[in-house]
Amino acid sequence: MAESAARLWPADGAVLALAAPLVKTWEGLRLAPYRCSTGHATIGWGTRFYPDGRQVAMGDRPITEPEADGFLAAALGASWARLKPLLARAPSAHQAAAMLSLAYNIGESEFAASTLLRKFNAGDVAGAGAEFIRWCHGRVNGKLVAIAGLLGRRRDEAALFLTPDDAP
Repeated sequence: MAESAARLWPADGAVLALAAPLVKTWEGLRLAPYRCSTGHATIGWGTRFYPDGRQVAMGDRPITEPEADGFLAAALGASWARLKPLLARAPSAHQAAAMLSLAYNIGESEFAASTLLRKFNAGDVAGAGAEFIRWCHGRVNGKLVAIAGLLGRRRDEAALFLTPDDAP
């Protein structure tokens, strides 16, 4: 990232403040460990790993909502730090938050290989925004199908991505 480009980047706090409510809306809060749709032990707002790096286990103790908030903040902050080097151009805070929400849900490696990222890096903002909807599928009984909840989340992420930073 060039020095001049680094000054144009949104503040991390602004990105996290936009991403966290979206993630919370779609992940939901569960204070006891549960298995997510992909079978991973999860807790809180979709947390699979504690801030200390330990993987969530089904036998873990229930947590409080403030703990869940802290786990989410730590996970989003760490994920955003890993995503920034993948971006060849400075995003707006809204674009960054939407991409962070997507990566939190699909995984950073999937995001890194995505057409959405390639289009964003090439300067095709409209094309990148249209790519969110492509991530609305999941495996049900071994078949790839559109999942209504993912479709709603992707629509919200795309809308956030296309929102100008000066919007109310």
